[in-house]
Amino acid sequence: MSDYQSLVERLSRRSIDIEAVKTKLKEQHVETPSWGYGNSGTRFKTFGYPGAANTVYEKIADAAMVNRLTGVCPSVALHIPWDKVSDWQALKQYASDLGISIGAINTNTFQADIYKFGSICHPDAAVRRTAIDHHLECVDIAKQTGSNAISLWYADGTNYAGQDSFRERRKRMIDSLSEVYAALPDTMRMLIEYKFFEPAFYHTDFSDWGVAYSVANRLGPKAQVLVDTGHHAQGTNIEHIVATLLYEGKLGGFHFNARKYGDDDLIVGTTNPFELFLIFNELVDAGDAAKDVAYMIDQSHAIEPKMEAMLQSVVNIQSAYAKALVVDRKALKTRQSECDVLGAYRVLADAFETDVRPILEQVRSELDLAVDPIGALHESGYDRKIATERGIAEGGGGYPT
Repeated sequence: MSDYQSLVERLSRRSIDIEAVKTKLKEQHVETPSWGYGNSGTRFKTFGYPGAANTVYEKIADAAMVNRLTGVCPSVALHIPWDKVSDWQALKQYASDLGISIGAINTNTFQADIYKFGSICHPDAAVRRTAIDHHLECVDIAKQTGSNAISLWYADGTNYAGQDSFRERRKRMIDSLSEVYAALPDTMRMLIEYKFFEPAFYHTDFSDWGVAYSVANRLGPKAQVLVDTGHHAQGTNIEHIVATLLYEGKLGGFHFNARKYGDDDLIVGTTNPFELFLIFNELVDAGDAAKDVAYMIDQSHAIEPKMEAMLQSVVNIQSAYAKALVVDRKALKTRQSECDVLGAYRVLADAFETDVRPILEQVRSELDLAVDPIGALHESGYDRKIATERGIAEGGGGYPT
């Protein structure tokens, strides 16, 4: 009996419909970020890596290769101005020719000198105008590229008590984003990210999910919260946040990464795979309430091979999702209704400890993909080819030094 057949037999005892699980896995979409393919760094150094993408066209080519190897990454997020071009229609067509599309358009109001004391919350109306105009530019780029989302993250905040008025900054924030929101077409969403610290150390204006949620509520139904899995204090129960936002209809999407201490931007699922599984458990349990959630990767591959790191990220997300799909939900509900604390925990633990690799391999085989995406990358010679053609360049991606 093969590993796959053996696993199917074990799952049947949990009343798991294996065909339904495979269908869900085949329908999964994970958006990769353009900046993850270029030379990106930590707060201290950006190390050049052979073959790292130097242009947005090279980033799209790499993203298309990841999609060909995994079958679940049909879009690539862009970051403006890092990925700005003069002809958006040509870029859109280039992506389409390679079998992918342009995903979320990410704004950048955290690197220019003008934003030293904030962007949309800045005391100076001229600075706020510059930031708003940049957002409106990104909305226009999204329209031209066929994107249905703009993704917002801010470094706005203060370093010292008394530096600025909390309430006045809040008003500036709402007023600025209201103008941007009004420019959104009905088909486009505004995904609002948050971060509890850094680079502002006394307070950050979008400090947690509650702030992002309240702003999204004020703006309207096209505004939702984006959860970055690295943007929380130690011990934060991210799966509870996810469940709450799902219940309120305000979970817009994820920026998947992992952290050990702070916003480390490590490969998702590498430091706390059980947490990632529990997040997906909430998403699966929510059913249709999670059908429009955007699953995006946001990582800084500082010391890792870019292509291999992205593939590892996707594989880890697939694995967490597969484990969530094989939870015996009937048994879990029964244990919960009976207040069987440890029994309920064991239902989840059984699913988490299930080796789902045979299912993923079967799904890839049925999609005519290599069962091992990372092995297929190395066998294809693509990583060696781009290393030879591109060499090692300075910068060329997100978070440039």
